[in-house]
Amino acid sequence: MKMIRVPFLLLCFCCYLSTAFCQPKYEFRAVWVASVVNIDWPSKKGLSVAEQKAEFIRLLDMHQRNGMNAIIMQIRPAADAFYPSPYEPWSEYLTGTQGVPPVPYYDPLKFMIEETHKRGMEFHAWLNPYRAVFDIRSSSIAPNHITRQHPDWFITYGKNKIFDPGRPEVIDYVTKVVKDIITRYDVDGIHMDDYFYPYPVSGKDFPDYKSYSLYGKGMDKNVWRRSNCDSIIRRIHEMIIAVKPTVKFGISPFGVWRNRSQDPEGSDTRAGVSNYDDLYADILLWLKEGWIDYAAPQLYWEIGHKLCDYETLLDWWSNHSYGKQIFVGQAMTRTGSGVPWRNPREIPDQITDARDTPNIYGSIFFSSNDFYRNTNGWNDSLRNHYYKTPALIPPMPWIDTTAPAAPTITNATDENTVAGNILKINGNTNTEVATSMEVVKSYVLYIANDTVTLGNTPFFISVADTASQQFSFNIYSPQIPVDWNTCYVAVSCVDKENNESPLSNTIKYIKTNKGWMKQ
Repeated sequence: MKMIRVPFLLLCFCCYLSTAFCQPKYEFRAVWVASVVNIDWPSKKGLSVAEQKAEFIRLLDMHQRNGMNAIIMQIRPAADAFYPSPYEPWSEYLTGTQGVPPVPYYDPLKFMIEETHKRGMEFHAWLNPYRAVFDIRSSSIAPNHITRQHPDWFITYGKNKIFDPGRPEVIDYVTKVVKDIITRYDVDGIHMDDYFYPYPVSGKDFPDYKSYSLYGKGMDKNVWRRSNCDSIIRRIHEMIIAVKPTVKFGISPFGVWRNRSQDPEGSDTRAGVSNYDDLYADILLWLKEGWIDYAAPQLYWEIGHKLCDYETLLDWWSNHSYGKQIFVGQAMTRTGSGVPWRNPREIPDQITDARDTPNIYGSIFFSSNDFYRNTNGWNDSLRNHYYKTPALIPPMPWIDTTAPAAPTITNATDENTVAGNILKINGNTNTEVATSMEVVKSYVLYIANDTVTLGNTPFFISVADTASQQFSFNIYSPQIPVDWNTCYVAVSCVDKENNESPLSNTIKYIKTNKGWMKQ
């Protein structure tokens, strides 16, 4: 039986707001970090390695303070890479010139994953499946870029150069790129956004005539295009299951699958574009078939929008989850863009609506840099109210259900100082299960004034330090309610697939004139 030394420190002050206990125990709270044209990170091309690292740590720390538990990081914006890839050149958005590695050399993806995991957050690698050149007029293109090696695989449309989704070689190639990432890196998920077939350019059809003549086999062209997108999603899903089945696969589609005027199954909206008809992405099929683990529809409209009402779409996606998880794509970037988005209640009300809707498991915010501005005080709203208490990432039972064994607190002490009431608890925890060893990624602290159960709201979540086999709790801001006379403390542990163990033994504290004392 493996025993792990577990010291942790709990600093308790005077008053804990009761509203914090009403927040959900499980909730996915994530931020998109865009690298294309340096939207979020790095802030500009050619920063020094030290500057790149400092910027990323700064954004992680901000999002951790805001209560986030995941990062969706764009690592392949245009058939290029934020890591040493055997298939694609270094991204120009990193060093300024495509194909040029950082100097001094480091692996940005490895660095970002490690820093994210240090904070107990998941790292989802965001890839654009088909975009190959962002701007044919100005983008840097390396000599070994795939568009130069296989020019027949690509179609120019508008200012972009796009992989032709109708070519079987494209499916093979993109699947190979994803396989390389999940094989070499400890990513928690693979994430793709809404760019499948490109958004229509007015008056111009996507010129895939050659591949359609070769591979269309008499199918209706729209049906054929959808089948191409179906094929790449199914292939990536099958590859993940074969290579590393614990990696999640998620899609963030445009917010409208189809309008009801186009399909009785569609939403009561009047969007000018839809996933199914214009981007040829049949998200519902992918959910039904279990090819993806979550969908994060981009619901970038306000509550009450005349054409695409947020609440209408929220309910529609809730009713079309097919047993998978739905996260809401929240438009933090629209702050101040119109009267509804100057309303300080807009994002908070959207979060509340999502929490009150079945099958909605959390939110993803676009994008990271918008948080620095704290427009409408939304940073403060998250940090001080809506995300005040930590949340566990919802487990996905179709991926894994094996939980770690319960930890054990073997001894506990207390101490009072002028700084406040300090409870020190030292102990051992067993992470062994009957047939296998689960990798523990974090420990969860529960505090209650009565019996502690797994139904309680987590008080604090600490990252497991597997190297030293220790973990620690350092709580400096949450407080225990002043009217409590007893305080019960227990711990659970969580594995990489977010399965939670049973609770440890419970330690009881009583309030005395000298402070909190272990009974």
